[in-house]
Amino acid sequence: MRVIRLLIALICLAAGAILGALNRQLVSIDLGIGFIPATSLGIALIVALLIGALIGGLAISASVVLPLRRRLARAERAERSAAAAQPTLTGPEV
Repeated sequence: MRVIRLLIALICLAAGAILGALNRQLVSIDLGIGFIPATSLGIALIVALLIGALIGGLAISASVVLPLRRRLARAERAERSAAAAQPTLTGPEV
């Protein structure tokens, strides 16, 4: 599994290097609220990709992971309270 992860990381690194090398044109980016001066198109594309992945991960985390964690915590609390309410059975005392 580690070899596969390493290969995927190397492929992504090579793709980023190729993207940066093939897109050397200078671009200026106007964000509406701000302005980024001239940078290479390859760097702008890679940064945009990384920011998009980060925002997507945060959106998934907020919409899926956090509700599941809340549901799990509620279920664990209910289980603990049910276990505390049950009387414990002991054997006959001699």
